[in-house]
Amino acid sequence: MSDAYAVRRERLREHCSASGFDAALITRSANVRYLTGCPPCGASLLLTRERVLLALPDDLPPDDTGQHALGEDIPRLAVPRETDTALAAAEAAGRLRVRDVGVEEHDLTVSRHRCVTELLSDARLTDLSRAVERLRVVKDEHELADLRIAAEIADQALGELLESILVGRTERHLAMELERRMIDHGADRAAFPVSVGTGTHSGMEGHQPTDRRVEEGDFLTVVLGAQYRGYGVSTARTFVIGAAPAPWQVELHRLVFRAQRAGREALGPGVPQNAPDQAAREILQGAGHTEHSPRPVGHGIGLEIREAPRLGPTDMGKLDNRVPVTVGPGVHIPGKGGVRIEDTLVVRPLEEGGPELLTITTKELLAL
Repeated sequence: MSDAYAVRRERLREHCSASGFDAALITRSANVRYLTGCPPCGASLLLTRERVLLALPDDLPPDDTGQHALGEDIPRLAVPRETDTALAAAEAAGRLRVRDVGVEEHDLTVSRHRCVTELLSDARLTDLSRAVERLRVVKDEHELADLRIAAEIADQALGELLESILVGRTERHLAMELERRMIDHGADRAAFPVSVGTGTHSGMEGHQPTDRRVEEGDFLTVVLGAQYRGYGVSTARTFVIGAAPAPWQVELHRLVFRAQRAGREALGPGVPQNAPDQAAREILQGAGHTEHSPRPVGHGIGLEIREAPRLGPTDMGKLDNRVPVTVGPGVHIPGKGGVRIEDTLVVRPLEEGGPELLTITTKELLAL
């Protein structure tokens, strides 16, 4: 695995060289992890044409430094907890007499940027313009392997929940149980707070679980994701509780299922980023469901739960091969409830079988 990190750092070096930088100062935690394997801990990375240096807080337990992933090829600089690791890395850059340094202006605060500038008064600081984020869009096989395991964990936790008694339990209790089950199955943690919505809360975007109890005849929407070795997935499913679903529930679920399938089938290398959204949205709008504030049907996912590319109605650009994305349309009818169905998939060409589905829990309208 250390070889994979070395390859990623070399790609960043190539970008820096082409942009005229002598060095890059990386401070965004997800980017530091991408380039070194170091979990989020306040570390900063200095990458020059010949050297690499990881500045770490000196009071971290050994298990929190990503020792196994880092290997022995990355020199480390222990930094007192009260000292900003970005400033320590900048001081090291000054000692190396670098002249042109790329920094992550979108991550540095004004105060931190000012301090780095003072420490590197003889150097020219230039914005890296999210160079590492762009490198992160297309995943390598190590990253895809971690995403597959994260998806398996999420599916396993959801499958176990569906086999338990749900009537009478609160949304909050079910969400806590799902988070615990994912950790029990090997997740680092939940990739984001689990959302469970029942009855009139079902199908809502970003719903925070409440003490509302599950009742017979309710729609139940679950949105969850596991994180494994830093990589997260997202999935959403909607079921009905107890007896056979009502006709309106069957019809609404079938509609969202069709929209989600259309969005999934629109994925492919070279396809416009807005194509999945348009495919799903046409079906929902054709049935009279129009959002006042249209949200993207999906987005990239990986070390952060929302990454590039965004799959929205106005997003430009083309999709690449080996890019993991979510596709998750939904409909919520105020006072009644709704349906949300989401998957995490990897963009693949048709000759490789088309989009690779990572989250495989059934999307059928089960009566639980």
